Amino acid sequence: MAIAVSSLLLLASFFLVLSGAQSSVLLQQPHALPSFNLSYIQKLGSCSYNVVITTSCSSPSYTRDQISIAFGDAYGNQIYAPRLDDPSTRTFEGCSSDTFEITGPCAYQICYAYFYRSGPDGWKPDSVQIYGYNSKAVTFYYRTFIPGETWYGFNLCNSAASSSGQPKYRFFMYVVYGFLISAFLNVL
Repeated sequence: MAIAVSSLLLLASFFLVLSGAQSSVLLQQPHALPSFNLSYIQKLGSCSYNVVITTSCSSPSYTRDQISIAFGDAYGNQIYAPRLDDPSTRTFEGCSSDTFEITGPCAYQICYAYFYRSGPDGWKPDSVQIYGYNSKAVTFYYRTFIPGETWYGFNLCNSAASSSGQPKYRFFMYVVYGFLISAFLNVL
Protein backbone atom coordinates (compact mmCIF):
# COMPACT_ATOMS: atom_id res chain seq x y z
CA MET A 1 0.00 0.00 0.00
CA ALA A 2 2.79 2.42 0.93
CA ILE A 3 4.58 1.75 -2.36
CA ALA A 4 1.42 2.46 -4.33
CA VAL A 5 0.83 5.77 -2.54
CA SER A 6 4.43 6.90 -3.00
CA SER A 7 4.32 5.92 -6.68
CA LEU A 8 1.14 7.95 -7.15
CA LEU A 9 2.73 10.96 -5.44
CA LEU A 10 5.82 10.67 -7.63
CA LEU A 11 3.69 10.37 -10.77
CA ALA A 12 1.54 13.37 -9.75
CA SER A 13 4.61 15.53 -9.14
CA PHE A 14 6.00 14.51 -12.55
CA PHE A 15 2.81 15.68 -14.30
CA LEU A 16 2.82 18.87 -12.23
CA VAL A 17 6.31 19.69 -13.46
CA LEU A 18 5.39 18.97 -17.07
CA SER A 19 2.24 21.10 -16.95
CA GLY A 20 4.19 23.98 -15.37
CA ALA A 21 6.82 23.87 -18.11
CA GLN A 22 4.19 23.94 -20.86
CA SER A 23 2.22 26.84 -19.39
CA SER A 24 5.28 29.11 -19.24
CA VAL A 25 5.66 28.82 -23.00
CA LEU A 26 1.98 29.60 -23.67
CA LEU A 27 2.04 32.77 -21.56
CA GLN A 28 4.63 34.54 -23.74
CA GLN A 29 3.05 37.52 -25.52
CA PRO A 30 4.63 40.13 -27.79
CA HIS A 31 5.16 43.56 -26.26
CA ALA A 32 6.15 47.10 -27.24
CA LEU A 33 9.73 48.19 -26.77
CA PRO A 34 9.85 51.97 -27.32
CA SER A 35 13.54 52.37 -26.44
CA PHE A 36 15.03 49.74 -28.76
CA ASN A 37 18.60 50.80 -29.66
CA LEU A 38 19.68 49.96 -33.20
CA SER A 39 23.02 51.73 -32.82
CA TYR A 40 24.21 48.77 -30.72
CA ILE A 41 24.48 46.53 -33.80
CA GLN A 42 27.88 44.87 -33.93
CA LYS A 43 29.75 44.38 -37.18
CA LEU A 44 31.47 41.11 -36.25
CA GLY A 45 31.49 38.55 -39.05
CA SER A 46 28.92 38.13 -41.76
CA CYS A 47 26.29 35.43 -41.64
CA SER A 48 23.17 34.73 -43.62
CA TYR A 49 19.74 34.16 -42.05
CA ASN A 50 16.60 32.83 -43.67
CA VAL A 51 13.56 34.56 -42.23
CA VAL A 52 10.09 33.24 -43.04
CA ILE A 53 7.30 35.64 -42.12
CA THR A 54 3.73 34.38 -42.28
CA THR A 55 1.01 37.01 -42.47
CA SER A 56 -2.27 36.23 -40.73
CA CYS A 57 -5.44 35.65 -42.73
CA SER A 58 -7.10 38.34 -40.60
CA SER A 59 -4.52 40.93 -41.74
CA PRO A 60 -5.52 43.37 -44.49
CA SER A 61 -5.33 41.75 -47.94
CA TYR A 62 -2.27 43.90 -48.67
CA THR A 63 -0.28 46.60 -46.91
CA ARG A 64 1.65 49.65 -48.06
CA ASP A 65 3.22 49.97 -44.61
CA GLN A 66 6.96 50.08 -44.15
CA ILE A 67 8.02 47.02 -42.14
CA SER A 68 11.42 46.43 -40.58
CA ILE A 69 12.76 43.61 -38.44
CA ALA A 70 15.51 43.35 -35.84
CA PHE A 71 16.54 40.11 -34.13
CA GLY A 72 19.49 38.75 -32.24
CA ASP A 73 20.99 36.71 -29.45
CA ALA A 74 21.69 37.17 -25.74
CA TYR A 75 25.28 38.32 -26.43
CA GLY A 76 24.41 41.58 -28.17
CA ASN A 77 24.64 40.34 -31.75
CA GLN A 78 21.83 42.16 -33.58
CA ILE A 79 20.63 41.75 -37.14
CA TYR A 80 18.60 44.58 -38.64
CA ALA A 81 16.73 44.72 -41.94
CA PRO A 82 15.12 48.09 -42.62
CA ARG A 83 12.24 47.89 -45.10
CA LEU A 84 11.31 44.31 -45.87
CA ASP A 85 8.11 45.55 -47.51
CA ASP A 86 7.63 45.88 -51.26
CA PRO A 87 4.01 46.53 -52.32
CA SER A 88 4.87 45.94 -56.00
CA THR A 89 5.67 42.27 -55.22
CA ARG A 90 2.66 41.79 -52.93
CA THR A 91 4.84 41.26 -49.87
CA PHE A 92 2.92 40.69 -46.63
CA GLU A 93 -0.37 39.84 -48.31
CA GLY A 94 -2.95 38.26 -45.99
CA CYS A 95 -2.73 34.44 -45.74
CA SER A 96 0.76 34.30 -47.22
CA SER A 97 4.37 33.59 -46.31
CA ASP A 98 7.37 35.58 -47.43
CA THR A 99 10.97 34.37 -47.21
CA PHE A 100 13.90 36.77 -46.87
CA GLU A 101 17.62 36.16 -46.85
CA ILE A 102 19.11 38.67 -44.45
CA THR A 103 22.83 39.15 -43.95
CA GLY A 104 24.21 40.48 -40.70
CA PRO A 105 26.62 39.84 -37.87
CA CYS A 106 27.02 36.23 -36.79
CA ALA A 107 24.82 35.43 -33.80
CA TYR A 108 24.36 32.46 -31.53
CA GLN A 109 20.88 31.23 -30.54
CA ILE A 110 18.34 33.82 -31.70
CA CYS A 111 16.19 34.76 -28.70
CA TYR A 112 14.51 38.03 -29.63
CA ALA A 113 12.68 39.44 -32.64
CA TYR A 114 11.00 42.81 -33.07
CA PHE A 115 9.05 44.36 -35.94
CA TYR A 116 8.69 48.06 -36.66
CA ARG A 117 5.71 49.19 -38.74
CA SER A 118 5.04 52.62 -40.15
CA GLY A 119 2.06 53.42 -42.38
CA PRO A 120 -1.73 53.71 -42.61
CA ASP A 121 -2.82 50.16 -43.50
CA GLY A 122 -1.93 47.95 -40.55
CA TRP A 123 -0.41 44.50 -40.60
CA LYS A 124 -0.90 41.33 -38.55
CA PRO A 125 1.86 38.71 -38.72
CA ASP A 126 1.05 35.19 -37.60
CA SER A 127 4.64 34.04 -37.05
CA VAL A 128 8.28 34.59 -37.92
CA GLN A 129 10.75 31.73 -38.26
CA ILE A 130 14.46 32.51 -38.20
CA TYR A 131 17.09 30.06 -39.42
CA GLY A 132 20.76 30.85 -38.75
CA TYR A 133 24.10 29.15 -39.12
CA ASN A 134 25.01 29.13 -35.40
CA SER A 135 21.52 28.65 -33.97
CA LYS A 136 18.59 26.30 -34.04
CA ALA A 137 15.55 27.46 -35.95
CA VAL A 138 13.28 29.55 -33.77
CA THR A 139 9.65 30.58 -34.24
CA PHE A 140 7.95 33.57 -32.65
CA TYR A 141 4.14 33.61 -32.74
CA TYR A 142 2.72 37.14 -32.95
CA ARG A 143 -0.95 36.65 -33.92
CA THR A 144 -1.73 40.30 -33.23
CA PHE A 145 -1.57 43.58 -35.14
CA ILE A 146 1.76 45.40 -34.92
CA PRO A 147 1.25 48.90 -33.49
CA GLY A 148 2.61 51.78 -35.53
CA GLU A 149 5.81 53.68 -34.87
CA THR A 150 7.20 51.37 -32.15
CA TRP A 151 9.30 48.22 -31.98
CA TYR A 152 7.01 45.33 -31.10
CA GLY A 153 7.89 41.69 -30.44
CA PHE A 154 9.58 39.23 -28.13
CA ASN A 155 12.66 39.11 -25.97
CA LEU A 156 13.06 35.59 -24.62
CA CYS A 157 16.80 35.88 -23.97
CA ASN A 158 16.55 36.01 -20.16
CA SER A 159 13.50 33.78 -19.84
CA ALA A 160 14.99 31.22 -22.22
CA ALA A 161 18.11 30.93 -20.10
CA SER A 162 16.23 30.71 -16.83
CA SER A 163 13.35 28.58 -18.02
CA SER A 164 15.56 26.01 -19.70
CA GLY A 165 17.33 25.30 -16.41
CA GLN A 166 14.45 25.83 -14.03
CA PRO A 167 12.15 22.93 -15.02
CA LYS A 168 15.03 20.43 -14.79
CA TYR A 169 15.91 21.70 -11.32
CA ARG A 170 12.27 21.69 -10.27
CA PHE A 171 11.83 18.15 -11.65
CA PHE A 172 14.87 17.01 -9.66
CA MET A 173 13.43 18.54 -6.48
CA TYR A 174 10.09 16.75 -7.03
CA VAL A 175 11.87 13.43 -7.55
CA VAL A 176 13.83 13.92 -4.31
CA TYR A 177 10.60 14.91 -2.55
CA GLY A 178 8.88 11.78 -3.91
CA PHE A 179 11.68 9.52 -2.69
CA LEU A 180 11.63 11.13 0.75
CA ILE A 181 7.87 10.57 1.04
CA SER A 182 8.30 7.01 -0.21
CA ALA A 183 11.01 6.33 2.37
CA PHE A 184 8.89 7.86 5.11
CA LEU A 185 5.86 5.75 4.17
CA ASN A 186 7.95 2.56 4.04
CA VAL A 187 9.19 3.23 7.58
CA LEU A 188 5.60 3.43 8.83
